[in-house]
Amino acid sequence: MSHLITSVDPGSPARRAGMRAGDRLWRIGGVVVIDFIDYQALSAQKRLEVEVLRGGVRLRFAVSKGEYEPLGLNFETPMMSGVRLCCNKCLFCFVDQLPGRARDSMRVKDDDWRMSLMMGNYVTLTNVSDAELARIVERRCAPLYISVHATDPDLRTHLLGTPRARRLMDQLQTLSDGGISFHCQCVLCPGINDGAALERTIGELSRLPGARSLALVPVGLTGHREGLSALRVYTRDEARAVLDIAEAWREKLLVEKGTRFVFPSDEFYLQAGRPIPPDGAYEGYEQIDDGVGLLRLLETEYRQAWEELDAPLRRAAGGGTRLAIACGRSAGAFLRQMLRDYPVAGADVAVYPLENTFFGPTVTVSGLITGGDLAAQMAGVDCAAILITEVMLRDGALFLDDMTLDEVTRRLGKPVIPVGRRGEDLLNTILEQRKKS
Repeated sequence: MSHLITSVDPGSPARRAGMRAGDRLWRIGGVVVIDFIDYQALSAQKRLEVEVLRGGVRLRFAVSKGEYEPLGLNFETPMMSGVRLCCNKCLFCFVDQLPGRARDSMRVKDDDWRMSLMMGNYVTLTNVSDAELARIVERRCAPLYISVHATDPDLRTHLLGTPRARRLMDQLQTLSDGGISFHCQCVLCPGINDGAALERTIGELSRLPGARSLALVPVGLTGHREGLSALRVYTRDEARAVLDIAEAWREKLLVEKGTRFVFPSDEFYLQAGRPIPPDGAYEGYEQIDDGVGLLRLLETEYRQAWEELDAPLRRAAGGGTRLAIACGRSAGAFLRQMLRDYPVAGADVAVYPLENTFFGPTVTVSGLITGGDLAAQMAGVDCAAILITEVMLRDGALFLDDMTLDEVTRRLGKPVIPVGRRGEDLLNTILEQRKKS
């Protein structure tokens, strides 16, 4: 195994030692380099021996550098290998539910623990061998983000559609014994892995020293499930039952472990018609990328920034610049209340929850709103500008249906402004647009 070096940073330890583009990295310190994880770990020493192949000839370079100074090599891909794909056939796989017109890149099913370490992606570990698990421990790769769904081996096998799913608890025990910490998630399906199964899952995970938290997320279903398993969304009463289980464990574990450990996503509270917990209940928002506490943090940051405004600005004066916020249906009521509680003089901000016709009406999150839905449903809205969350866009300018931000702006005939995820970003954008009119 070797890796093509595409460039060597000027002035870097590798350049000073004599390595150059076109060489192929083979070993560091006598250990074969598998991927970027190995490269980072093995090249962290002050003194090391690097072996490369140059025209089929093995060369050795003695390198001296600062302990955390980069070696300075660049490769064909960031991971120095291909992305590891999913081997599961999950009952609730979102990729299987994509409409036919979805772009090809959305259909890639990755399940790569290295992306979990580097980007917080959730992985199932079903494609991780015992040797690879040992490498995770040896390289101190933590924290990881692991899709559990259920700890009962038979139930997890049913959910993931592969017998490899049965090994999870042994794998988590190995990680935990090796000092590797991890966050967990359960995508819950009504009547399948909630109720008693969820009680078991929480109980078993909470006893693992390496487990830091467990996010509970309701299954996401699109309108394109022809030929797939019969699943449905949560009713209000069913969502409340999940929250009741979670809250009982949260109270118990806060006393026993000093952490609530279990964190239901915002979607569960919205579906249940219950208030989202206060800021302190999220213990640092470690699961925010799973939709856990996203709205509460937005409101907390917005309020804190709003409280710093001059008093004349912190009032509802009526009239002013008309602005529109386009969002998914689930967040609409929360955003309306937040803007009523913390008004800005001279800005009349209205919230427009949009129906998702691309994925289907059961998809209600803002991040999956497409350019086509935005352009169609916001046409004719009387406002100076339309604000959207930047999460709707890929690479800063492309919606999930491949419409560009410029195209949507042209069709609507007014500015469409992506706003950062932080509460102060939203407030600052409102203030900036208020000044422009």
